Amino acid sequence: MSLITLRAAFLGMAAATLVVTTADTRQLQSSDVLPADSPTVEAMKHMGELLRQRTGGRLGINVEHSDKDSENFTVGQVRTGMLDMARVNLAVLNSSVPTTIVPSLPYLFRSTEHMRRVLDGPIGDRILADMEGEGLIGLCFYDQGARSFYSSKGPIRRVEDFQGLKVRVQPSDIWAELIRTLGGKPMPIPFDQVAGALKSGMIDASENNWPTYVATGHHRVAKYYSLTEHSMMPGVLIFSRKIWTELSPADRRAVRAAARESVAFMRNRLDAYEVSARLKAENSGSLVIDDVDRKSFARVLLPLYPKLLPNPRLQQMVLDVQADVETGSVP
Repeated sequence: MSLITLRAAFLGMAAATLVVTTADTRQLQSSDVLPADSPTVEAMKHMGELLRQRTGGRLGINVEHSDKDSENFTVGQVRTGMLDMARVNLAVLNSSVPTTIVPSLPYLFRSTEHMRRVLDGPIGDRILADMEGEGLIGLCFYDQGARSFYSSKGPIRRVEDFQGLKVRVQPSDIWAELIRTLGGKPMPIPFDQVAGALKSGMIDASENNWPTYVATGHHRVAKYYSLTEHSMMPGVLIFSRKIWTELSPADRRAVRAAARESVAFMRNRLDAYEVSARLKAENSGSLVIDDVDRKSFARVLLPLYPKLLPNPRLQQMVLDVQADVETGSVP
């Protein structure tokens, strides 16, 4: 065989190897409505690093942050496989995955520790598993801190202060019902339009956690942040079931493991981020209302549980959450 023939054969083998390597490499596309420095975006990037390390560079994650699409649209993209994965608020799944209603309920969790223990345990696993019937693989929960109401009109200290307020709600029938029960008018508008709606007077108030309140600039247009801490509803990292079936069993295990490990990373970031976000809000003129009568809100909202959860299975799940003990066991 001539030198030219050998060289051609070698180049052909190299080209074939390159094609296989390229075809075998996958950059998973992920999405989040929050900005680049938010704990959930950083956690997904960390997850991508873990995947790259453990698959020899075959798998990685490209995280698109500050997504302007509605989360309903994003979930649809994940279902169809147009998007590999995404971090979304759990509320967006309330109408399609009934068990997601439970962690969304107001004043369900006694503390951050209680919430994390429940979501990391069998109840959380059950909720994630139920998403598969909707074309989604639930990977893990990204808790987002306690949510509180903030307003451009004035402090909200008692449920009576809520009367007549136009309040932005998440894309969930449950949250619309909660706002109506409190005496407000629910306004379902896209997340990226909240700042403008507060500034124009289209809405009087919204609700979210400290990091989102600051990262979105809402603190500049709604300076009264009332610590109602009415919900600890988490976000959830979802993966397309359509794309999932294309991955090898080993790669599925790698994705699940990296997702679970990213939770601790996210929580460490969130705990520090909340402190700095509150400080930034206060330094820019926000008024923190900490003398909130939370019992007045709970008295109105807790009786809604049976109406929001007509299914006995969901009612039992609430009882299991409430019966959780410090050891983490759930009866």
